[in-house]
Amino acid sequence: MKILMVSDVYFPRVNGVSTSISTYRGELEARGHEVHLIVPDYDGLVTDDETRIRRIPARHLPFDPEDRLLKGACVLAQRDAVKEADFDLLHIQTPFAAHYLGVRLARELGIPRVETYHTYFEEYLYHYLPFLPKASMRYLARALARRQCNDLHALAVPSSGMLEVLRAYGIRTHAEIIPTGLPEENFIHGDGAAFRARYGIAPQRPVMLYVGRVAFEKNIGFLLKMTARLKLEIPEVLLLVAGEGPALNALKREAEQLGLSGNVLFLGYLDRKRELPDCYRAANLFVFSSRTETQGLVLLEAMAQSVPVLALAEMGTRDVLCEGRGAMIAAHEVDDFAAKARWLLRQPEEAMHLGKLGKKYAGEWSAGALAEKMLDFYQRTIERHLEVPTRAQACLPTTCLNAGDD
Repeated sequence: MKILMVSDVYFPRVNGVSTSISTYRGELEARGHEVHLIVPDYDGLVTDDETRIRRIPARHLPFDPEDRLLKGACVLAQRDAVKEADFDLLHIQTPFAAHYLGVRLARELGIPRVETYHTYFEEYLYHYLPFLPKASMRYLARALARRQCNDLHALAVPSSGMLEVLRAYGIRTHAEIIPTGLPEENFIHGDGAAFRARYGIAPQRPVMLYVGRVAFEKNIGFLLKMTARLKLEIPEVLLLVAGEGPALNALKREAEQLGLSGNVLFLGYLDRKRELPDCYRAANLFVFSSRTETQGLVLLEAMAQSVPVLALAEMGTRDVLCEGRGAMIAAHEVDDFAAKARWLLRQPEEAMHLGKLGKKYAGEWSAGALAEKMLDFYQRTIERHLEVPTRAQACLPTTCLNAGDD
């Protein structure tokens, strides 16, 4: 099978969408399929392997300088080469410029178009356009999602929570729950002691860790308030924040205001293969308080490193978190979250046991098994698409057979 993926984001820009694309690409190609990418150019920055990747000039976003929008004319200039490649299916990964360009290319190529709905935009947009009313942003996000998703042949969603939201919007496109899995390399333990030494963190210091995009919708401010509460009983506690994003400066100011200058360390982006496993292993506890996550892959990454997880079970994280299987679930209340963090940090043997159970549980989220599910999803979508002309032929005159887009 030959698959074309189109996205407004990919490595070296680090986020969950980039990780998902890379994971599925690797697993599908390991099974003998061919995956091509159309993704943004990041000012000449590239990945270690650019095979079958077309880097397209892209626009910067004024409210989020890390992200890009593909330039439509530059994508469409590739249409002849794309047609010659004879793809079986087009997979859209982001609902911005890539969505509209992907839909147009798929129609011109006569192939089915599917999309993965990665982000809960209803709880996202107003953080970046605060001058517009929150209710208006939610209405816009719902209307846009409904229009876009109903213009697809099939939809992949990473969790049951996200699918419930989309159905409530009025989206009736065929949809399946297909999360992103963990490659085998995620289960190779990092060197936590070396990481602590590198950053001057004492071996016995209690460390909590957040990994992910440092964005407003991630609710990291809640973790800062929780850390301030926890500091009253564990003065030496340290919260590591690994990642970057538009909320970074605001969070640094908030940490100072809460008196956490010595209790929070903002690490920036860490190399996923060389640094991040060490960072996970350096932590006694992984903490996560996002309420808008469509899956929460970092929860599984932490578990794969035998790090116990303390998190909110909302939206997509409900599908990942299982109380007692590597995780403890907290309420969205500072005191409750802090009390559970305190218990885990003061009960190292219990926390270690929870971490071991987590590694076993994370093993059930195999990237290989989920890649097989995605392939089956692709194949059934292609088969349904090929059936359309047959049905049309039975009821339409010959002169009308080519009238439709698909």
